Amino acid sequence: MKISETIFNAGVNDYKTDLFEGQYIVPKGMAYNSYVIIDEKTAVFDTVDARFSDEWLGNVKNILGSRKPDYLVVLHMEPDHSANIANFLKEFPDAEIVGNAKTFVMISEYFGNDFADNRVVVNENDILTLGKHNIKFVFAPMVHWPEVMLGYEETEKILFSADAFGKFGALDAKEEWDGEARRYYIGIVGKYGMQVQNLFKKLAGVQIDKICPLHGPVLSENLAHYLDLYNKWSSYTPETEGIVIAYTSVYGNTKKAVELLKNLFEEKGAKNVVLYDLARSDRALCVAEAFRYSKTVLATTTYNGDVFPAMREFLEELTERNFQNRTVAIIENGSWAPVAAKAVLKRLEKCKNLTFAENTVTIRAALNAESEAKLAALAEELTK
Repeated sequence: MKISETIFNAGVNDYKTDLFEGQYIVPKGMAYNSYVIIDEKTAVFDTVDARFSDEWLGNVKNILGSRKPDYLVVLHMEPDHSANIANFLKEFPDAEIVGNAKTFVMISEYFGNDFADNRVVVNENDILTLGKHNIKFVFAPMVHWPEVMLGYEETEKILFSADAFGKFGALDAKEEWDGEARRYYIGIVGKYGMQVQNLFKKLAGVQIDKICPLHGPVLSENLAHYLDLYNKWSSYTPETEGIVIAYTSVYGNTKKAVELLKNLFEEKGAKNVVLYDLARSDRALCVAEAFRYSKTVLATTTYNGDVFPAMREFLEELTERNFQNRTVAIIENGSWAPVAAKAVLKRLEKCKNLTFAENTVTIRAALNAESEAKLAALAEELTK
């Protein structure tokens, strides 16, 4: 794929993977991007997943034609991008590998060889000159691995962003960017909001005309929209005013309660009210939606003196990703000893800047007049 007159994408689409990183559902596949710059010297940016070695090397050769690559720039060492470093050097033994000190530690760990004869170690703000194209390296540790760096091409104002600004889905996936980019970011990078904010500081004032991520499409239009979303996600700022109701239900009584609550919200004019059964929904989507909206209702059954397993796992994923700056309400259900609300609060103790609703609703087995009144009070409180 042509990015500009001298920059190309040699990457591949993956329609084989059912679970990316062994856990994220990818119904529309994945893209592993690898970029090639043609100049007085030629540079390839990152490789692809091991299963696509031949296809990727074929793409690189087709783009280069009769030329050989001078450099392989390694922005990120995660195996879906670095798996073919050794294969690349077998094919192009005179090429130099460009990376930082941490990159080469990982290369040695993965391949048992640090390729000392081919190694070019760069530091923050070093520039790789190809001719008309100059690549400035911007280090981005823990976005989302410690060795990550970005490459800023100064002539065409292109940011090679590693995993930043990536999304799930092959390049020909027909879907809006925001949803699958949000699910990707919150799931994979979400814990490292502070580090992403530090990267924003480094890029402040830099003119960016295109963003070339390692997953998903090249971004070249309406960049302010993508940058704004990334800033909100990484600062844990609610993206949308709305309410997520995440629930578990064993025999359907908690489900009836949250369906009633959703109706009460909507009757009071609430916009953007979404409902997820945690035992049946894509967990990564549920987590992303909790970070998207400003308010979250957690409704769960008491189970073995704790909360239902699907809710427990959901709470662990929220806290692991630094869930904060939201309003949270709790609904618990328990026939003889409801303790779910207490257990939820305990699990959220380390989260910052959470505002808890005054109305906590307790259901004793099934809805009755008293618990329905409490739901109405909660709806009133959250829609003020």
